[in-house]
Amino acid sequence: TTKMMTGILGLENLPPHAEVFISPNASATEDCFLEIHAGERLTADELITGMLMVSDNGAAVAIAEQLDGNVSAFAKRMNAKAEELGMEHTHFANPNGLPNPDHYSTVRDMAKLARYAMDNQRFREIVAQKDRTIYWAFPKTKHLAVENSNKLLGHYEGMNGIKTGWTKISGGCLAASAKRNGVELIVVLMQTPTPDDRFSDARKILDYGFNQVRMVKGISKERVNCTAWVKDGTQATVKLHPVSDINYPLIDNETPEHYTLSYDVPKVLTAPLKDGEPVGKVTIKYDGEPVGSVEMTADKVQKGFS
Repeated sequence: TTKMMTGILGLENLPPHAEVFISPNASATEDCFLEIHAGERLTADELITGMLMVSDNGAAVAIAEQLDGNVSAFAKRMNAKAEELGMEHTHFANPNGLPNPDHYSTVRDMAKLARYAMDNQRFREIVAQKDRTIYWAFPKTKHLAVENSNKLLGHYEGMNGIKTGWTKISGGCLAASAKRNGVELIVVLMQTPTPDDRFSDARKILDYGFNQVRMVKGISKERVNCTAWVKDGTQATVKLHPVSDINYPLIDNETPEHYTLSYDVPKVLTAPLKDGEPVGKVTIKYDGEPVGSVEMTADKVQKGFS
């Protein structure tokens, strides 16, 4: 599950078509299910896809080396991101999760990471794939058909990710995500006795969650009445809209009164503005604590004539 962090950092910092060189160090890493060899090259997108789908340890090393030159430097990047995400009980020592006494986390921290990663559209697309063919940039003739290590894909209603894990020390690990009737849930498991237990346990926990959680309508994006002043434009004000409707998940007999909205948008914007240009966000709070946000955008405003 460590590779969720490696994957999202790769997607955020490497151009998808950039070619990643496979070093002798990367190819010599244990459990290289992609069968990568020193001297070969894959695009960042293909390598990240293969790494997340089959949990290739060498691919994680190659991504780390491409970004920061070596595993140690990349681990500092991982820990900085973990701190940014509020992963207070996590420390990364490598990009793949192989045993190291200085490498640890908790289910809550990994749930924070999983939620963040699933907000990235490309990450979401990769981890939802049941099977795929991975293609090499060099040699161009090489390719490999792979199957996602997440056995719940295609076998559990709404399953759309995320990442498996297994070592003798950590036991069976799994971050699993599923979506039904507008409700998306993430479950994280660690230290299941066998590899199969992580999948059967995830089924039970997700079933319980879907029975307890319901989604209710909060406010539609059309009903949000928010404006800003416009400087140097053909009009004095502009309407601002959230990019999507805002709905609230409720558990058992909870009521929507737990939720409030806080708008973080400028009072004055400068023309020209493109239709749909991001200008801020609306923060969703539960009992006063931020739990999510939706981007705010502006209508089109042309620049005025002086």
